[in-house]
Amino acid sequence: MTISKIFGSVRLGEGKKDNSNVIREILSTTPKLIRVVDIGGQNPEDMNTSDALQIAFDRHLDLVIINPEVTPPICKMIDLKKRSYALRKNALEARKKQKSVDVKEVKLRPVIDEHDYQIKVKAIIGFLKQGCKVKISLKFRGREIAHQDIGYDLFNRIKEQVVDFSKVDYEPKLEGKQMTMILSSK
Repeated sequence: MTISKIFGSVRLGEGKKDNSNVIREILSTTPKLIRVVDIGGQNPEDMNTSDALQIAFDRHLDLVIINPEVTPPICKMIDLKKRSYALRKNALEARKKQKSVDVKEVKLRPVIDEHDYQIKVKAIIGFLKQGCKVKISLKFRGREIAHQDIGYDLFNRIKEQVVDFSKVDYEPKLEGKQMTMILSSK
């Protein structure tokens, strides 16, 4: 349901200032006769705009134009506070259901020992099983940058070991003195 125009809040008190000027201004631009639908979507009946506003005021509801193109315009009595609360609650539920993808980073060096390498590969596999993306960084120091082939060999070896759990999002690439690759779970 799209709300195209609100007749102004008819609830006064509750910390709201008197907005009768707004109501009068809107009433001057709207037709005298409107079709009002009750809260449950039942009992559509034609009535004067001022009578509809008075009924909405008595019921502590807001009068909203649903379809202004038809003659007479269709209005509905709703509680805007409850509606905005429901919309906020639905948005919160949708945000909770969204899956956020974490990016975990594993840092390596080109002169890594075999046991340390195996531990890093197990960590990468664990992150991939959790559904995280894994950024693998290989940092070169000093003259190690002259041996970039060691870095590419290390990344190819990692790709072969985790091929069952991952796909490569970002191929190994050298940026400055650091080589990076990004993997994501299948």
